[in-house]
Amino acid sequence: MAELKRDIGLVGLTFISVGGIIGSGWLFGPLLAVQHAGPAAVLSWIIGAVAMFILAITFAEISAMLPIPGGIARVPQFSHGNIVAMTMGWTAWIGYNTTAPIEVEAMLSYLAPYARWLHAPSGDLTTPGQAVALVFMVFFVLVNMLGVKFFARVNTMITSAKVAIPILLSVVLILSRFNAENFTQPDGFAPYGLKGIMAAVSTGGVIFSFIGFRHVVDMAGEVRNPKFDIPAALVLSIIMCAAIYLGLQIAFIGSLDPQMLAQGWAKLSFAGEGPLDGVIMSVGILWFISTLNVGSVIGPFGNALVATGSNARIAMALSQNGFLPARIQHLSAFGVPIWALVLNFVIGTLFLLTIPFETVIALNGAAIVLSFAVGPIAVVCLRSLLPDRPRSIRVPAVGFVGMLAFAIATLIVYWSGWDTVWRLGITLLIGLLLLLARFRGRLEQMDLKQALWLAPYLAGLGLISFLGQFGDGALHLIPFGWDILFCTLLSSTIFWIAVRSALPPEKFQLYIAEEEVLDPAKPVIGL
Repeated sequence: MAELKRDIGLVGLTFISVGGIIGSGWLFGPLLAVQHAGPAAVLSWIIGAVAMFILAITFAEISAMLPIPGGIARVPQFSHGNIVAMTMGWTAWIGYNTTAPIEVEAMLSYLAPYARWLHAPSGDLTTPGQAVALVFMVFFVLVNMLGVKFFARVNTMITSAKVAIPILLSVVLILSRFNAENFTQPDGFAPYGLKGIMAAVSTGGVIFSFIGFRHVVDMAGEVRNPKFDIPAALVLSIIMCAAIYLGLQIAFIGSLDPQMLAQGWAKLSFAGEGPLDGVIMSVGILWFISTLNVGSVIGPFGNALVATGSNARIAMALSQNGFLPARIQHLSAFGVPIWALVLNFVIGTLFLLTIPFETVIALNGAAIVLSFAVGPIAVVCLRSLLPDRPRSIRVPAVGFVGMLAFAIATLIVYWSGWDTVWRLGITLLIGLLLLLARFRGRLEQMDLKQALWLAPYLAGLGLISFLGQFGDGALHLIPFGWDILFCTLLSSTIFWIAVRSALPPEKFQLYIAEEEVLDPAKPVIGL
């Protein structure tokens, strides 16, 4: 029987994470951040990177200790049982199934000026445009089918180009024109105060720019030396991407013509052009436009490639949890979950052809953000459930760090906005109905007691979101600052309830025995 091949090294794994983090967001992030915070947006990027680092190290300890495929869906099965595992795995799976269609449409929109036949006057893809989109999605599947080593090599080449372009642009902008006075004029370094800095972290897109690190967790089962490579890749990728985003933000601010800031940072705009296009033309380096256009296409292309591979591992984990058919676990001769790739392609095609693009984008955000909550809770629970398991990295003050990371995950969900949160609720309801159908006739096997904390957590988060400050339809009754406080109090309370709701040792042993990574006859390379 074919097995997963541990062929991903440190460089390949780091570039998988970097490829997930550096997408097309860098094309708009610098403008969105300064509109909220002014020059103090540089602090917003630092805060966002530190917050995501705190969240990432909880996953680093778990994945280095339990290097299993689709960890987002599989790990909560060991800490809290099948219902919690379904919640986290289902939302991640749906979100990733929408990623490839979204990135392909984004890529084709950047190609539109050169191939107008791709889009109708309404902006929707034409029939030939849909055919081109499907060809790209098939390509992503084929690359992943050829084995994880080949996938990692292709992704490393693509990601190298993805990161080179924003780095090169930052250097060229700084050398061409750098107005240091832009960092204090027209209204000082932080014209909108702490509220503006935090608003850039949330609605300015800073925190969402770092969420791609999770691909390391999804691909952990195929890492050559998980004991070292997983934590190292997580740390390196976040540091590298933070430096890239920060450098681009500094270059963007410094290269602006002071006349553009006459009406303040909040009203900075570029009259229908992309912000980086506008700055490039303002500086006079028109030769870089073509390079920027290449980056605009490579960014979503690379993201779709990585998401396709990661989502196959999530589907495989859901199958191991009993949520999807056992056939999904079948591996090809290349050690790839081939039927998971096929299933995800079919679902992604349905999203592409039948659901409006705006709805797919909203569903993507709704479905992915919640799954971050599993790491901070599981890392504490596994300290008790697996006390003697060797850990190459141990989170210090794990209770406090876990609680802080869970608060960060909660805020990420809240900042995604009410229009995203209510879609998340519908997505979870559909998943629950499917879970009940899957366990029909054997409901006693469902780990209900360990999942009870989800009800007050999701209800409380939904209520704060509805009354809070973010997203269309929110009532804006809770002032900014108080909403963050309420989310923090909610998350702190639920965190300790969830930690105390972990599986009993005997049930944990039953589930963990099914995982080959702990089989003494099949030791993990590098542990």
